[in-house]
Amino acid sequence: MNLSERINAFIALGEQLKNFQKPDIEELAYRTLSENPWFTLDNVTFAVKGLANYLEEGKLREWVSKYPECASAKKIAVVMAGNIPMVGVHDLICVLICGHSLQVKLSSQDSFLMKFLMVKLIQIAPEFAPKIEIVEIIKDFDAVIATGSDNTARYFDYYFGKYPNIIRKNRTSVAVLDGSESSEQLARFGTDIFTYFGLGCRNVTKLYVPENYSFIHFFESIESYNHIGNHYKYANNYDYNKSIYLVNKVPHFDNGFLMLTEKESLFSPISVLHYEKYANLESLETLLKLQEEKIQCIVASKENFPQYIDFGKAQFPDIQDYADGIDTMNFLTSL
Repeated sequence: MNLSERINAFIALGEQLKNFQKPDIEELAYRTLSENPWFTLDNVTFAVKGLANYLEEGKLREWVSKYPECASAKKIAVVMAGNIPMVGVHDLICVLICGHSLQVKLSSQDSFLMKFLMVKLIQIAPEFAPKIEIVEIIKDFDAVIATGSDNTARYFDYYFGKYPNIIRKNRTSVAVLDGSESSEQLARFGTDIFTYFGLGCRNVTKLYVPENYSFIHFFESIESYNHIGNHYKYANNYDYNKSIYLVNKVPHFDNGFLMLTEKESLFSPISVLHYEKYANLESLETLLKLQEEKIQCIVASKENFPQYIDFGKAQFPDIQDYADGIDTMNFLTSL
């Protein structure tokens, strides 16, 4: 397949996903729930629509045009995560659209959806069939892309360090509030917090607020997301964390489905947001710079902080947005 044929195949996949009807997605979600109870109908629907947006023709062609064609095809091993639906799909697109072969180790938490996509792609372009290999143990490859936790990254470094590689570690997202946010802005901000139950690296887990900030307006504005507490696994996490805070007398705010506690750590448990106060924006920017290797996105009001992602936009990455800020296409085209 030449580059144009590969691009056309992914455009066709995007069109198919865009035309999915509710029963199609409901069936996908039903099959997926047995594998991962976090993958609800809402979350699978959100992920499918996001992928269809990735693969819109204009965006796809513009993105690919920025890179040279690969000089020769390589075998790329990809170790995928499974924290949110189809989280590994961007790596799949990058590898195959470059003309490389994909040797993929799927996460046990997200194998059904990824296999479904691969089958769809091969139905559109059977030439992809010999280019895709699903394995339990990766071996005999030329380069590797691996995504995992900080702990697994140490193992990845040990095993794959001698190969050209991209090894991704834990990242999360944060938000900056200044007290001037409207109810509408904070309501949109709820999608940055609660989509995928907060399990993605683009989910906000830490707030930076000015001194004397009141959370009353914040809690009032996100009340429409209270349905998240109906999910049994989320509710279990909420109950557990609440009991820990109460037993240990940890100061916190609680609206019945989300808790806020003051803590420096960027990473918070499910159903909890950490917050930290800042004295001025200059010191805050310095602090964020020091932590940039752990931050995927910074969310804030686009009007007051034009350098950051606007409220409600964190979960809508463009195909040109790369995890950990590492240009996967540049890596693959330079092999």
